Amino acid sequence: MDVLKFGFQYWKKNLGKSIVTQLMSFIALGADLLLPLITSMFVDYIIKNEKPNNDTLFSFMLSGRYGQIHTMELFWHLAALFLALLFLKLLFVYIKNVWNQKLGLRMETDLRMATFKKLIELDSATISDFNTGELLTTINSDTIMYKELFCRIIPNILDSAFVLATTIIILATISPYLLIIPVILIPIFAFALQRFKKQARMNYRNIRACNSDMNLKVQENIEAVRLVRSFTNEEKEKEKFNASNDSLRESYIKQITLSSSFEAAFSSIKQIAYIGSIGVSAVLVMNGQIRLGFLVACTEYVMKIMNYITMINNMIFQMQQQIVSGYKMMHFMETESRIPDGTEQLEEKEPPHISFRHASIKLDDKNILDDITLDIPYGKKIGIVGGTGSGKSTLLESLIRIHDVTEGEILINGKNIRQCTLKSLRSKFAYVFQDVFLFSNTIDSNISYADPEIDEEAVIKAARHAQAHNFITKLEEGYDTIVGERGLGISGGQKQRVSIARALLKDAPVLVLDDSTSALDVDTEKRLLADIKENYSKKTLLISAHRLSSVVDCDEILYLLDGKIVERGTFDELMELDGHFANVYRIQQAQQKSVVDFDSLSDKEV
Repeated sequence: MDVLKFGFQYWKKNLGKSIVTQLMSFIALGADLLLPLITSMFVDYIIKNEKPNNDTLFSFMLSGRYGQIHTMELFWHLAALFLALLFLKLLFVYIKNVWNQKLGLRMETDLRMATFKKLIELDSATISDFNTGELLTTINSDTIMYKELFCRIIPNILDSAFVLATTIIILATISPYLLIIPVILIPIFAFALQRFKKQARMNYRNIRACNSDMNLKVQENIEAVRLVRSFTNEEKEKEKFNASNDSLRESYIKQITLSSSFEAAFSSIKQIAYIGSIGVSAVLVMNGQIRLGFLVACTEYVMKIMNYITMINNMIFQMQQQIVSGYKMMHFMETESRIPDGTEQLEEKEPPHISFRHASIKLDDKNILDDITLDIPYGKKIGIVGGTGSGKSTLLESLIRIHDVTEGEILINGKNIRQCTLKSLRSKFAYVFQDVFLFSNTIDSNISYADPEIDEEAVIKAARHAQAHNFITKLEEGYDTIVGERGLGISGGQKQRVSIARALLKDAPVLVLDDSTSALDVDTEKRLLADIKENYSKKTLLISAHRLSSVVDCDEILYLLDGKIVERGTFDELMELDGHFANVYRIQQAQQKSVVDFDSLSDKEV
């Protein structure tokens, strides 16, 4: 099966230890299978007074060296042998269980690392094909479930096969008639298993889907808690959650009902086997074909056959859940990124010269960017403006290959960026997205994200240039203040300034501000941009903005409409052109109202 081949990629590093563990398990099972033979000797040679017979592995105990038949001396020697085998069994079972679990946890860790690495490598569009609940289930629950297939299910099936083979051989040496009951009942077991297995796999798929939906509902409500409260929609969200919760409960009840039916059916078969084995053994004893002690041993061996057949059935039954998880993980790991990595390296110290040559991006039969031709020498300041949906963000994101152009090409220092490794390409850019994200950590660690070991002075310097130092020092814990998930706990404008400080600290040759000053008041934005242009004058600066005053000092301004550059030039040239840019700029200036920057009332930021 493909799903087993997929898992073996991660299990094969454990193969040597798992083989040793399996051998220890066979030793423990072998010791356990010898115990009924000693029990039969207690019956025949301690309780009764049978004549010695060399028909078992332990007939040497009857030589007289270990005591005469029907004596306490022989009893104690047999008891010591029994306890020795029991101790050997328990010791090796303990070691096997510990090692198997350690190997399983090792595989689980590897699977989780592999799936998380895949998540990081996939592009945004590909990731969007999976909902958040599905991804959480794949990376967390499925890894736990799938490793059970290799550290528990398969070893138990191998154990059961070993016991069945060994027990059948032992019974056949005692009397072939003792195999009548197992031979009759095994086909019944197989038929019942096949019937239950298909339904179990369907149930486990449904349980997993319900779990994914539950994870999604919880995750969405954690992120949207303020939105839900502002719309007073708590009851509606509770209803949605209750519906998911009820579906999950019903899926589990359905599986519990099936499992109960499974257990009842197989328990009934086992009881029939037990009674039948006693009957066959009794007839053989009465006919003098086997000794009385063998009746006890054979009954136990037949029950072992039934128990281990049941175990195989149980393992195959439970395996359906692991297989479902394995298929989901395999599908995720085999998902190809729509942004494949290149092979060429961009020179680290070479200043990037960016060129767009008739670049277009078409998504779902819609032109997002249309025939963009643009030359950006290192150090040039470019402003990109336009209405919502004009393609500003897409143009900037295409530089770091969040989207790939479908026509034309983008070059850096003459190299097509699709041929460059993503790491060397993205190292050239310090990107500030319009959707700001801060990690659940201190402000200091968020700013120093590009270089966690950097000194505090550099962090403060970047915060000052981003106009963030003043408000940070007013916080009770200062730079050690922990912001909540997605930056909850500080304002939108404060989050934007922290994210800009993070980009400045990266010190990449190209700084990209994708509408990342929208939450700032006009005065703070002016100070911030002036500071960046003064202190990072040699860097290429790309700014997209809805507020046209943000780009007035740029070397060149692009006005986008429906993915096309419809106007370009300096601020004065565009105002003289009296087109889209000039009209929007005049409207914004007329409507502009000053917003007080409370952070700057006491101290001006440097």
